[in-house]
Amino acid sequence: MITNMNYWLVKSDPEEYGWNELVRDKSTAWTGVRNFIARNNLKMMKNGDQVLFYHSQTDKAVVGIAKVVKEHYPDPTAAKGEPWVAVDLAPLKALPKPVTLQQIKADKRLSDIHLVRQARLSVMPLKKQEFDIILSLA
Repeated sequence: MITNMNYWLVKSDPEEYGWNELVRDKSTAWTGVRNFIARNNLKMMKNGDQVLFYHSQTDKAVVGIAKVVKEHYPDPTAAKGEPWVAVDLAPLKALPKPVTLQQIKADKRLSDIHLVRQARLSVMPLKKQEFDIILSLA
């Protein structure tokens, strides 16, 4: 049992790489993050941490739960010497129904999460309670 599990949310444009691709691939390197705050969040991810998978752009909804299967390493898509990192994620399960951004914004208990406050951030931490509330909305 993992005792110090952390919880996260990652955003992906489903036109580029969506939940169905993650399920098909069984795991993926989470590359291409080019924001220092998001990079620092990737560096804090630990094996076994649970991650909500959010479709940005068109769907704007949490659609599944993934887990970290490899902790941060140099992002292979970054130019030599750049400070970017990647982690590997694997799918755990699809949500019974997507949880939309509109639902999240309407729930006062979630008013402080980064998805509401810093909507452009692509990798963000969640408290266990916030993670559980989002799952309960599914």
